[in-house]
Amino acid sequence: MKNRWQWIALLFVVGLIAGCSTNTTSSSKDENTKATSQQNTLTYGWPLDVGPLNPHAYLPNQMTAQAMVYDSLVSYNDDGTIAPMLAKKWAISEDGKQYTFYLREDVKFSDGSTFNADNVIRNVNAIMKHKDDHSWMGLVRHIKDFKKIDDYTVKLLLDEAYYPVLNELAFVRPFRFLGDEGFPAGDDTAKAIKSPIGTGPWVLKTYKKDEYAIFERNDYYWGEKPPVKEIKINVIPDAESIALAFENNELDMIYGRGVISLDNYEYLKAQGYHTEISEPMSTRALLFNTQSGPLKERSVRQAFQYAINKKQMVDSITNGTEMVADKIFWNNIPYADFDLETISYDVEKAKKLLDEAGWKLPKDSTIREKNGQKLQLELMYIATDAVQKPMAELMQGELAKVGIELTLQGADVMVGLEKLMNDETDINFWRTNGPPTDPHSFMNESSTPNANAVYEAKLGLKDHKILDKKMQQILTTTNEKQRATLYKDVLTELNKEALFFPLSYETNLVITQPTMKNFKPSSSEYDLPYQQMKLK
Repeated sequence: MKNRWQWIALLFVVGLIAGCSTNTTSSSKDENTKATSQQNTLTYGWPLDVGPLNPHAYLPNQMTAQAMVYDSLVSYNDDGTIAPMLAKKWAISEDGKQYTFYLREDVKFSDGSTFNADNVIRNVNAIMKHKDDHSWMGLVRHIKDFKKIDDYTVKLLLDEAYYPVLNELAFVRPFRFLGDEGFPAGDDTAKAIKSPIGTGPWVLKTYKKDEYAIFERNDYYWGEKPPVKEIKINVIPDAESIALAFENNELDMIYGRGVISLDNYEYLKAQGYHTEISEPMSTRALLFNTQSGPLKERSVRQAFQYAINKKQMVDSITNGTEMVADKIFWNNIPYADFDLETISYDVEKAKKLLDEAGWKLPKDSTIREKNGQKLQLELMYIATDAVQKPMAELMQGELAKVGIELTLQGADVMVGLEKLMNDETDINFWRTNGPPTDPHSFMNESSTPNANAVYEAKLGLKDHKILDKKMQQILTTTNEKQRATLYKDVLTELNKEALFFPLSYETNLVITQPTMKNFKPSSSEYDLPYQQMKLK
């Protein structure tokens, strides 16, 4: 779980890709530095080395690079549906405990070797040898057996029904497939791999640690070939350097979330560069601790939200690159396409709720009190986050107007969640995972103690045990209608209890030079849309 949150934290600040560049033989400095399409090469900018490209491991492996080299059995579409990938089709037993996958028979690894059932079993065995490393994924806890039926058919057996099987198999790691020649002696891929051999559209060509990695098209790729010949991933240490490189025509594209500062994004947009924003992905929110303190009271949690002009805050701080969030999941997330009652900005309503709850404002005081206790709250934010800090400061000022004192504390990414789990702070910035693991990963993580802190945060709710039971039922029921009803029940109850304060829906941003054809960025944070990245 620690590994998982480390890479989520890193992706929270880096999710990026940057465009097309080439080296030329011209003696002109401008021709040497300007990105062109002559070599048909895309260039990424990434603040960290791509890592050893181990499909079964986490950091220092970078997910966007892993997704280039390795395929999964199935893939996740932006609309939430599951599509065939290495498995051309599949069948699910009536009880939901058996999944039979029929593999493509025309797939080869980048070294020319054949992908088949034996290779699938070998990879799954290597993954399950270290199942604790992947315990954040519910599927790992439910696998009873994964066996070969014939050369191109495999069967997954579960200890009980677990409906998100296909979603989790579509994720970037760990269920992707390494060629036989890439396995180390003893098949213990958790330690290292021999070489990154996959069935994906790209193969590693040239690599210089902490400087760059060059990928070329996989000639054996079974699917549609990428429109460009090569991709170069340059290690660029910080967001300012990325923006500068782009403005100096050394990059043809910047892509992702948190790639550059929003000020630089607006500046480049004003210069006339083409920009696009993806559909919403993950949700930025505040998570309230109901275990102790003033936030045990729902009226205080609601008053907090009424006191904040959320639209003005999101629009001004994100410069319109994020949408105001009124609920914990955007409508394109499966099972979340229904309306919920929302809390709109209303200062007088906030004051009235606090008055009725007994939080009075003493004469000559700016902080409300109740039974000798001051209405003081602490909010944890990620110290290095360019959006969280200004949002926290704005909320601090807004809450002071209704008699709530908000203390701010910046910290590393995991500190706030750990303090909230331990009942040592009141509020923490929080975000959903986004597709393809939501909403089921939210239910999986929130119904048992783990590092996302939702389980602990909701312990003060009267019906938290009922919520936990419904969350677990969601994951194991085979009745689609019942599952949808349970999702609606749980999300409605959490909304009514004001456990979360949804702030904004995060998006991918793209800025391109004239050398790139325009395209719409994907709403996936990890699988980048190379097939749409074309040169003029």
